[in-house]
Amino acid sequence: MALVQWNFDQAHSAVEFSVRHMLVSKVRGRFTKWSGKLELDEKDISRSKLEVEIDVASIDTHEPQRDAHLRSGDFFEAEKHPKITFKSKSVTERDKDNLVVRGDLSIRGVTREVELKVERNGLVAKDPWGMRRAGFTAETTIDRKDFGVSWNQTLDQGGLAVADKVSIHIEIEATTPATDATSAQATP
Repeated sequence: MALVQWNFDQAHSAVEFSVRHMLVSKVRGRFTKWSGKLELDEKDISRSKLEVEIDVASIDTHEPQRDAHLRSGDFFEAEKHPKITFKSKSVTERDKDNLVVRGDLSIRGVTREVELKVERNGLVAKDPWGMRRAGFTAETTIDRKDFGVSWNQTLDQGGLAVADKVSIHIEIEATTPATDATSAQATP
């Protein structure tokens, strides 16, 4: 089977992150504008490909002052580096429900290889609109300093205002037209 193009259903997908703040809680946020390309080969998953482009200015932590600070040179430097990108280099199947996607993540002009742990959440062979629909959850943790995102502040009682480790959580729902040949198949 050849590579099949799947389209992201933006209304049912999300690119989110969390980072520990002042040693006591986690700040959660998301990027509201992103796009990408997902190509799946259901017979040979290793041929599959994923590319994502995130608009840095779309960061949303539900606090406008913090969002402005995150867009500044202290963090993402959004005017100079308006996009975060990910491009897969390999896709491997750990078991029938789990994949590992390795690829290049670029933030602030710095590119590092990262590993996404991906769970297959299911497949609908034909939804009410005649589309095949698949869901995936992907997670990874990065060290923000590896990408030049190093601003911090030492707290009076010790420790740092912002942790170095950032957890990334991605929920994807994707669709492709159903056909007689693909409707009969069980999993992407």
